[in-house]
Amino acid sequence: MSELQRHRGPDDRREEVFELSSCRVGLGFVRLAILDLETGMQPITCPVDGSTIACNGQVYNYVELRDEVAGQPFQTHGDMEVALHLYRKLGTGFLSKLNGMYAGAVLDRRSESLLLFRDRFGIKPLYYTESPDGFFFSSEIRPLLAVSRTPAELDRRALPLYFTYRFVPGERTAFRGIHRLPPGSYLRMDLRSGEIRRERYWEYVPCGGEDRSESDLRREFCNLFRDAVRIRLRSDVEVGSLLSGGVDSSAVCSEVAREKPLLKLFTIGFEEREYDEMAEVGRFVSSLPRLRSAEMISRTCTSNLLAGLPGLVESVEEPLCLGTMVPTDQVSDLAAASLKVVLSGEGADEILAGYRKFLLEMAAVEMEGMSEKERSSLLEDLPELPEYVGMRSPDPSRRYVQSDSLFDAETLRSLLGEETGDRSIPPEAMPSLRPDCHPVDMMVAMECRARLPDYVILRLDKLSMRHSLEVRTPFLDYRIAELLASTPARLKVDLAGRIGKYISRKAMSACDVLPEEVAFRPKIPFTIPLADWLQDRSSFPEPLREVVEGTAIRRHGVLDPDTAAGILGSVSSEGVGPSTLVSNADRAFSLLVFSLWYEEFVA
Repeated sequence: MSELQRHRGPDDRREEVFELSSCRVGLGFVRLAILDLETGMQPITCPVDGSTIACNGQVYNYVELRDEVAGQPFQTHGDMEVALHLYRKLGTGFLSKLNGMYAGAVLDRRSESLLLFRDRFGIKPLYYTESPDGFFFSSEIRPLLAVSRTPAELDRRALPLYFTYRFVPGERTAFRGIHRLPPGSYLRMDLRSGEIRRERYWEYVPCGGEDRSESDLRREFCNLFRDAVRIRLRSDVEVGSLLSGGVDSSAVCSEVAREKPLLKLFTIGFEEREYDEMAEVGRFVSSLPRLRSAEMISRTCTSNLLAGLPGLVESVEEPLCLGTMVPTDQVSDLAAASLKVVLSGEGADEILAGYRKFLLEMAAVEMEGMSEKERSSLLEDLPELPEYVGMRSPDPSRRYVQSDSLFDAETLRSLLGEETGDRSIPPEAMPSLRPDCHPVDMMVAMECRARLPDYVILRLDKLSMRHSLEVRTPFLDYRIAELLASTPARLKVDLAGRIGKYISRKAMSACDVLPEEVAFRPKIPFTIPLADWLQDRSSFPEPLREVVEGTAIRRHGVLDPDTAAGILGSVSSEGVGPSTLVSNADRAFSLLVFSLWYEEFVA
């Protein structure tokens, strides 16, 4: 199992087996050495009671937490032994103290129990399965397949979800019998009885309503953001930063450079001018004095990179219809050539309501009270609004389905050859929505509970760790999220200015993190020229050609070949750009990814 995920930790490896009265427990760890280089290897066992921890990721506030467990027998100088002693002191309550990204296990000899736990936003993955040989868990799926007596098998219940959302939300994966531990949750197994209990210890439910001034919120946001960056710079190796032309990564780079002027910045461009942000990146770097000592390292993505798609699908392990897999992999490869750890602006669009769909939802709520002139102006800026309003369901979960749906029910029924059933987000992936929440806040809550961990962050983790690179995300500091939970929706989405992430933009500008013209730069979706690339099939390798020509789809016998052929043959770049929410290229890409995944893991 360890060897199969050696890319996550090429620096060291250790396995230990613990004999208990009721069973044997094995813990394995592969290490990417970033913190406490000399003594930080895991698993770590306390000599007092034999409790043991093995955990992937980092607890950033371990320095502050160490004082709470002073006097304990420390053998290391890093973060995970602090977490272990906090568990010994507080039980599962220790999780409320941790600030970081982590997925790990604690073996408690006193109670003969095993605790699995995962960070609040699910930045680090954790999978588990049961087989005749026992209970197994891992950071990746392939090690679980290796120890299971049954071959990898498609869970057909996942298909309607994947072809609706572009991923499989919730505890279920596309593999039968393999589950995810949800974000902000823990699983405790009684090793004597085998009984399993799972609980959420944290949930992000934004229902802003506190009567606080905008200036106070700006100031607190900026203070928390700066501290989130500061503690994520804790490392015993060099730290760099990823940079696109967007506001969020620019803010992270700016704040990192305040501490580390000789910063390495990594960015990706495209040959297609409409998608390329290299000029924006160059203007931003030259406009900020503290970035002038930074080293810019870049790479251009081209259509021939689609030839590497089978390898990306293999590394992600789950079918994800996400074109940004390609640039994510490229920028990770670029950064990993010289560093082990970088910071990123990932996650801000989800918790800060940065996507266009949040603007549409706010417009749908507010337009009834507008004058004819205001409504006319709104429709001019948001021409898709009438269609959005026309299909807008009163049920917030169904609204979320409608905003992101890849295929309609009729096409999906034809593609799968069966009734699709309920395509709603599974209950365990739904937040606990209050009826008095603003509709925009409801959408943010669902975005953060399902799409963020199981789609956005999953692809970031799997593809960065493919190259043994750790990516840290300051915007996903839970303190920032909790501040935003009490921030009114109108301070997240400024309908008058036609812009999302309003409070963040104002804070970054007011606190000298970003110049105002950068802070209020319109959002350009980070995507790839997928329609252009999919039309040029001359450079496709055999695995991709087998899919687009229908050979693989007929051989697999999962999707209807005729329906699939119609979808794959309808790709056009006409009228498609970075702001296009769903195109025929996206639908074709979903078939391509699924077929490559099926061929790799199941066929």
